[in-house]
Amino acid sequence: MTFRSVFDAAFIRTEFDQAGINTQFIPSIWKYVVQNPNCEWREIPSLPSAAYSLLSSKFKPCTSVVDSVLDSIDQITTKLLIKLQNGASVEAVIMRYDTRLGKYGGKPRLGGPRSTLCISSQVGCKMGCTFCATGSMGFKSNLSTGEIVEQLVHASRLSPIRNVVFMGMGEPLNNYNALVEAIRVMTAFPFQLSPKKITVSTVGIIHAINKLHGDLQNINLAVSLHAPVQDIRCQIMPAARAFPLEKLMNSLAEYQKKSQQKIFIEYIMLDGVNDEEQHAHQLGRLLDTFEVVRFKFVFRVINLIPFNPIGTLSKFGTSGDEKVTKFQTILRSSYNIRTTVRKQMGQDISGACGQLVINLPNKKPPTLTDIEDLHL
Repeated sequence: MTFRSVFDAAFIRTEFDQAGINTQFIPSIWKYVVQNPNCEWREIPSLPSAAYSLLSSKFKPCTSVVDSVLDSIDQITTKLLIKLQNGASVEAVIMRYDTRLGKYGGKPRLGGPRSTLCISSQVGCKMGCTFCATGSMGFKSNLSTGEIVEQLVHASRLSPIRNVVFMGMGEPLNNYNALVEAIRVMTAFPFQLSPKKITVSTVGIIHAINKLHGDLQNINLAVSLHAPVQDIRCQIMPAARAFPLEKLMNSLAEYQKKSQQKIFIEYIMLDGVNDEEQHAHQLGRLLDTFEVVRFKFVFRVINLIPFNPIGTLSKFGTSGDEKVTKFQTILRSSYNIRTTVRKQMGQDISGACGQLVINLPNKKPPTLTDIEDLHL
């Protein structure tokens, strides 16, 4: 018999309702499991007797296990290889930052060290992005709500998690129902993450973007744009053929109008493909179409991402620092677009897409500033 994760929220609520058990016990069960990872159901205090029987017959505290934990040489990044009960594996990555390194209004931010968790939503991915090793796997399966939440459970035992980004394996919006339910669990007791500290990344699944704000308010949306024109986008992202750039941008404008929140534009820098000065100007003009006064300074936040080579699968080169800086300068000076360059983290443990893993000796960790802490 296949047991379900206790964090499969809809399933456990339905089972409790059918058994006549008050669903208000569920958050306290989750809290106990988080605090006591190897618990037996009978150890949880003050539950109705029927709850113990139901939990024992249909649920596990966690259906996944941490198969390995790999730390980067600088100790900033930790990758978890998580084995699911069906034998498949996914990765989750903890990234550590220091808020004090950022500035806001020209002054240093308050706060201190914190951790962001990068979560997977699928085993493999059907989007087929040619610069991504996960895309080369093809699509294997969707993760359940519980399997998504369990990544947070496992990571929380290694580091206090304040931010969650759905930028791991898979296209989150292709596993829409499980994604929405998982985020609702993460923002409720006992996790209580702020929705504003959760970011969902997508290649641009238009029909899902159109309903996302109605289902999840106040979360951040990041769009993997990666090219300023449809032709280049289709070359490096085959799935883009189903989501024409003009329709995608219209959908994003409508989403942003409803949510009144910034949308992060992710742009991977591929040498000689999309990183020339003309591409920077094309991107600037594309985003200039959204210069509605009320939203002008909210919509456009671009995160330039240096390409991480993926071994023999890689047919692209990494843009040089000079090219990246010039690209950023054009967007900032010519189009007044807030532009950051993503810090490269965890390459030595395949914390980025699909690199070979070598666990290297420990060294004293430096500190980094997170994107949201940068003075832009």
